[in-house]
Amino acid sequence: MDARTGLSESRRVAMSGFRKSVAASLSRSRSEIPEATVWVDVDATELVRLRQSDPSGPGLLSYVARFVLAGLHAYPELNGRVDGDELVQYDGVNLGLAVQSERGLVAPAVLGAHRLTTLELDAEIRRLTAAAREGKASPAEMTGGTFTLNNYGSLRVDGSAAIINHPQVAILGLGRIMDRPWIVDGELTARKITQLSFAFDHRVCDGGAAAGFMRVVADAMENPAAAIARM
Repeated sequence: MDARTGLSESRRVAMSGFRKSVAASLSRSRSEIPEATVWVDVDATELVRLRQSDPSGPGLLSYVARFVLAGLHAYPELNGRVDGDELVQYDGVNLGLAVQSERGLVAPAVLGAHRLTTLELDAEIRRLTAAAREGKASPAEMTGGTFTLNNYGSLRVDGSAAIINHPQVAILGLGRIMDRPWIVDGELTARKITQLSFAFDHRVCDGGAAAGFMRVVADAMENPAAAIARM
């Protein structure tokens, strides 16, 4: 009998080693990082059209990953860590991807993502996701991320205030893409809308930098042809 609730316990299960490790990491993130979250609704209609125009080409997540890399190039302080009284920035990006596996949520990284084309990113994301779900991702891939992209839209979720993957300093979430009413050139129409949510460590930057990063990604998603032409 539970003294607080007056209910009998139906089950008690010991935490696995993996779950203990996850719990410790998340607790450390919450206790050490002064976190702030911003979000924006994005009209992804043109991005969806681009994907549909070439079914054998890169997936939507690969395009978003490409735009994230552009955002980190513009705001490199978001691709680093805090080391005592120093702010560290990395020369390159290991792009972490949140993956739901049988063991739980993991965040393996595409190592050297900044060196890959969008097609190469697509292939590596697919390989890495499958490897992580099968428990075959390498130790370097499992621990070497410098920034995380979380596609919780794949779980049919619209938004989330995600916890930063310590010792990283930021995480970007992508919600599901849905048909919603939207005003375009003064007219009401149906568009493909998604939400980006961005949690960041307030020690490394202020809201202006966070908003600037978000706009790089959001603007590219809304006009992908123009964005890709500049990359």
